[in-house]
This record gives sequence, structure tokens and C-alpha cells, in this order.
Amino acid sequence: MFSQGQLIFAVCFFIAFVIVMIFAYRKDLALHKIFYKGNYKVLIVFLLFIAILFVIKFFFKR
Repeated sequence: MFSQGQLIFAVCFFIAFVIVMIFAYRKDLALHKIFYKGNYKVLIVFLLFIAILFVIKFFFKR
């Protein structure tokens, strides 16, 4: 399906991408702590909303 060169490139690209993203996140860590303080609350509400939709779907399916 893929040649050996394409697979090697994909692995190298993935490793380089992850390394760059780690450095970028570490550089912006102070800003994340300031501007995204209550972010986990939004995530919890979103997941709760999705769970409620699944429960509603399950009960109305019968």
C-alpha cells in the first residue's frame, strides 16, 4: 500500500511534529494557566450534554 520511503517519512514527520508541539506547549504554558483557567468545567458540561443526548435516544428508542 505504501512504499518503505513513504512509511519512513511518515514516522519521521510524526516524531518531529510531536517534538515541535511539546516545545510550543511548554513555551505557552504560562499563558495557558492565565487564560484557560476554568476550561475543564466546559469539558465536563459538554460531556454531560452528550451523555444526556445518548440517554434520551436510548429511552425514546423503545
